[in-house]
Amino acid sequence: MAIRGVVNGVDFSAVLEPDGRRGHWLRIDSSWGINPDEDAQEDVDISFEVSPEWPEPDVPPDLARALLDAPDDVRETWADITPMARWEWVRWVNATANVTTRERRIVVSLSKMADGKRRPCCFDLSACTDVTVSSSGKLRQPD
Repeated sequence: MAIRGVVNGVDFSAVLEPDGRRGHWLRIDSSWGINPDEDAQEDVDISFEVSPEWPEPDVPPDLARALLDAPDDVRETWADITPMARWEWVRWVNATANVTTRERRIVVSLSKMADGKRRPCCFDLSACTDVTVSSSGKLRQPD
């Protein structure tokens, strides 16, 4: 879900990520002036609403390089799909810590786009795909 809002007086847009438990979570961006480690006891003033427009995803360098080197039809498909669809491809590639699996997912992504596919298939969109905070597709709970 794409959102836009204000946190401590700073405008932001972000995507709420699935937590794998039928909810969502929001990664705090350092540009918002919040340091979760230092400000854990401080109040944060935040308001947000669903955004009708999705922000562009941060495309990881390995996928970005592959897209730059891809045939014209793949680059055209990437440019033509919605930002939400681009988020899905990025999430699918990022959903593994295994280097070999990640490389294979990039190759498969380009192949699927070459075949006209606009989104990854057979991908659990409700899973937490950030391997730095998830385990088995579920957001790890605080200790």
